[in-house]
Amino acid sequence: MKRLFTLLWRSIALIVVCGVSLQLVFVLRVAAMNLVDPESTSFQRSEIWRLATTKGQVLWSQEWRPYERISPSLKRAVIASEDASFTDHGGVDWDAIEKAWERNQRAEERAEKMRAQIDRQAERRAAAGKPVVAAKPVAVKIVGGSTITQQLAKNLFLSGERSLPRKGQEFLITFMLEALLSKERILEIYLNNVEWGEGVFGAQAASRHYFHVDAEKLAPMQAARLAVMLPAPKRFEQRPGSAYVAGRAATIVARMGAVELP
Repeated sequence: MKRLFTLLWRSIALIVVCGVSLQLVFVLRVAAMNLVDPESTSFQRSEIWRLATTKGQVLWSQEWRPYERISPSLKRAVIASEDASFTDHGGVDWDAIEKAWERNQRAEERAEKMRAQIDRQAERRAAAGKPVVAAKPVAVKIVGGSTITQQLAKNLFLSGERSLPRKGQEFLITFMLEALLSKERILEIYLNNVEWGEGVFGAQAASRHYFHVDAEKLAPMQAARLAVMLPAPKRFEQRPGSAYVAGRAATIVARMGAVELP
């Protein structure tokens, strides 16, 4: 029994040491970003692999632009759209997370009611001897409350899976980014690495791809349209001039004047 407890404690100690070592690696990599631009992100590498294995080729567009060579309009538009309190919070917007949780709970409740209604209709048809057609599953749209810093933490180092351990690691990296980098640097890295379409990464590539101008020359409405695309770039790139994108962009333009830049 004593040997069993000894083995157990050694295993726990090894897990703790590995966990601490991993966090030190993340700390060093984040600290290095004060001097070195990240060459790629975890998300980008997974996309390269997906494109190579599913399409047999990797069409890629990305070109780094320093902070001062990215349009202030794009910075304001992205903050207004993605994280209005970016310059004020410490990496996590707890109010936004609470609101997102409440919205998701309401969405789940509505989905449950729809599922129950579908089941009752199927039972009535079966009782009447009518054929029962398999219904499409009721999808629940999950709303996130992640800040720009959290999105950057996830894209830089983590996978896209949804799990508590992965979310916990995201929080830790988020706090590292906020502690070791300036808000300006966080926004610069984010805008140079975020996805704006399949194989289109960063503000410069997006500006050239959609508007044929450099990132520093984006007009307010152009910047707002790019900001609208961020939650689902692969979907919006199919119809970048849709009525929804135009309407949402107009709303963002109206909010941009109140945005404080880092």
